[in-house]
Amino acid sequence: MNNDMIVYSIFNMACGLIYGYGQWQCYFNSIDPVNKTMMRYLATFVMQSLGCEVAALNTVQFSNHLGYGQAKGTRATATEISDLYQGLKNSYLDDFNMMLSGYLPGAASVEAVGTIARDLKLKTTMKPGSFFWVLDPVMGDNGKLYVAEDVVPAYKALIKDADLILPNQFEVETLSGVKIQDMDTLKLAITTLHEVYKIPHIMVTSISLPSPGAEPHLSVVGSTMTSTAEPRIFSIKIPAIDCFFSGTGDMFAALMLVRFKEAVCNVEGLLGRDAWISDDEVEATELPLARATEKVLASMHEVLAKTKIARDEEIERWKNVVGGREKDEDVKREGLVRSKAAEVRLVRNVHFLKNPVAKFKAESV
Repeated sequence: MNNDMIVYSIFNMACGLIYGYGQWQCYFNSIDPVNKTMMRYLATFVMQSLGCEVAALNTVQFSNHLGYGQAKGTRATATEISDLYQGLKNSYLDDFNMMLSGYLPGAASVEAVGTIARDLKLKTTMKPGSFFWVLDPVMGDNGKLYVAEDVVPAYKALIKDADLILPNQFEVETLSGVKIQDMDTLKLAITTLHEVYKIPHIMVTSISLPSPGAEPHLSVVGSTMTSTAEPRIFSIKIPAIDCFFSGTGDMFAALMLVRFKEAVCNVEGLLGRDAWISDDEVEATELPLARATEKVLASMHEVLAKTKIARDEEIERWKNVVGGREKDEDVKREGLVRSKAAEVRLVRNVHFLKNPVAKFKAESV
C-alpha cells in the first residue's frame, strides 16, 4: 500500500493533549507560548510532519512544562474538556480514526477522556478497525507517583477500553500489581495486563533491569496479544545518551501512533480487524508493533543525539557569559538554562522523523 496518500485523523489528550487520527486529526494540546519546542508542541509537530491533520484542545495551559520546576497557568476541568468535545460533535468535527491520550490533570479528567473514547468507539462498532485508541497512562516514574492517588483507579477502569497503552516501568507495575525485578517479572506484568484487562497492544517505554558488565543502554518492551490473550513479547535495545531530555515521551507517543498505523496498513486486511490484532501465527518480531517501534527508535535516537550536541554547546555558551560567579540567582538560573537547553531540537532535525533508518532490531523475549 502506498502510505504517501494516506491522511490520518487524530484526536489527542496528552500533556494536556487529546489526539484524533483519521481523515482528519484532532489534537487536544496544552499550548506553550514561551518555549516553542515544548513537550506538547512536539507531539503536534511530529504528527503534522508525517502527514496528519491535527486539531488541539487544551487540557492544561502552562507557560512552560514542569521540568523547569516552576510554571504559571491553569488546568482544564473535566467539565471544560467534555464541553469542548461536545462542541466538536455539534459541528460534526468528531470523525476521528485514532485517539492519543496522555497526562491529564486529575481523576475526573481521566474519566472524562474515557467517556469521550468510548463515545468514539461506539460510533464505529459496525466497522472494526476504523477507530484506534492509544493511551499513555501518565502517573509517575522512578518508583513515585506524580499524580493524585485517585488517578490510579481511574486509569485501571480506563485501560480495558484502550487498544494500545504506552506505560513506563513504574506505570506497568502500578497497573498490573507486579513488581518488576527481572525479565521474568516483566513478562508476568505484561501477561497480567493482557489477561485481566484484555489490552491488545502494550509498549513499555522504558525498562531498567540489572545487566552487569553491559554497555549503557535503554530498552523498550512490547507485546501484541493473541486471540486467547497470550502475550507475544519483543524487546529493542538502543544505546543510552547521557542526558535528560524534555519531551521524549510525547515524541515517542506521536511517532508510535503514526508508525503503527503505517505498519498495519502494510499488512493486507489487518486495518479492517478489531484492534488491529495480527494472526496468532505471526511471531513477536514480525508484528506491526515491532516494525513500528524499530522506526520510532531510529528517529528518536538520531534526533536526541543531535539535541545532545546542541544542548552541550548552549550550556557552554552560558557558562562563558557567567564566568566563575556563584551567586544564588546564577545557581537558580543554571537549572533553568539546563532545562531549556535540553528541549528536543525537532524542527531542524525533521528529516530524521520522515526518513528513519532502522538500526535497532526487535528480538523475541
